[in-house]
Amino acid sequence: MKVPFGNLKAHYHAYKGEIDEAVQRVLDSGYFILGPELSKFEKEFEQYLGSGHVSGCANGTDAIQLALAACDIGLNDEVLVVAHTAVPTICAIRSTGAQPKFVDIDPATYTMCVKDLESKITEKTKAIVPVHLYGQMADMDPIMALAKKHNLKVVEDCAQSTGALYNGRMAGTIGDFGTFSYYPSKNIGAFGDGGAVATGSKENSERLNMLRNYGQSKRYYHDTEGINSRLDEIQAAILSAQLPYLNEWNVRRREIAQRYTEGLKDVVETPVEREGSVHVYHLYVIQTDNRDRLIDYLAEQSVQALIHYPIPAHLQKAYAYLNYKPGSLPNTEKATQRIVSLPMYPELTNDEIDYVIESIRSYFTNCSQEKQTTESPLNAGTQSYEVAAKSGSIS
Repeated sequence: MKVPFGNLKAHYHAYKGEIDEAVQRVLDSGYFILGPELSKFEKEFEQYLGSGHVSGCANGTDAIQLALAACDIGLNDEVLVVAHTAVPTICAIRSTGAQPKFVDIDPATYTMCVKDLESKITEKTKAIVPVHLYGQMADMDPIMALAKKHNLKVVEDCAQSTGALYNGRMAGTIGDFGTFSYYPSKNIGAFGDGGAVATGSKENSERLNMLRNYGQSKRYYHDTEGINSRLDEIQAAILSAQLPYLNEWNVRRREIAQRYTEGLKDVVETPVEREGSVHVYHLYVIQTDNRDRLIDYLAEQSVQALIHYPIPAHLQKAYAYLNYKPGSLPNTEKATQRIVSLPMYPELTNDEIDYVIESIRSYFTNCSQEKQTTESPLNAGTQSYEVAAKSGSIS
């Protein structure tokens, strides 16, 4: 049996009729940018979130940039964010001219550690970007309390958590802004790039709509500096066709996660779901020692596993100028040495899930004690992330 990490082809064929009809409708209309399909999807996504206003944009990275720009975040401002995230989160912050300041994670949930967050706030801090990673929301109540205390803006990065709940509230509806990615592999994905920003403020929404379209209040009237970041009509139509199925897909992801957890909880560290939260499992991430050997073994069994993410942002070469050193974010660095992402998408069959479970269990059964306890290059304390990457031990 072969189990790929994802299967977008299977997803398309499962919903081919609705998607093909949506695309054809746009092609027949001859209206491709800022048209009725975008307006329709924005309204539908507003209804899905249950509150606020939604502005479609070109991708999830732009969504964060636009939200920060709408908060007047710019040069010399500091934005607090975790280093354990996809680097596009950091790219978005830098696109405003602001500097990221990294916060460690809660080792159980992989989301922002509130205690460390509080210690990082300075007079230069202007915003917090909590990343709802892997499908679970950050601990938003204390984050919002700190933001209120220090007069900070909060921009939720919901790229991996569309549909997740925190104490009954939807991801993207708690902070000043919620930002979403519709990259094809997300819980709801476009057939290309796409993103959106949600806000509870009509005034903020109007500003976002200008910022995404060159700063225009109306055609050729530029009231502010903006960028070109628009969700096109074809992608909006495809998203509208899929949105009615999103809750069903998230339920299936949770079923898959439960099956994984039941089969693996005695051999690896399985995900922890925060009390009061609903995790939507964009990714199912386990932890184990010697994870590189496990990934290689799974590949031999035709199971594709990945690492999200092997090198945290504060230790990436691109951000060396920020002068973070190994050991500065201990929870983050420990997690990135041990995490493994297993196949996770709604079209996975129970037989495929069970095969992944059996393959992992056979790895631990067949490995000798010596082989299990030998450190991988990335675990060796004397070897840097850079050296490990060059050696090929990080994929």
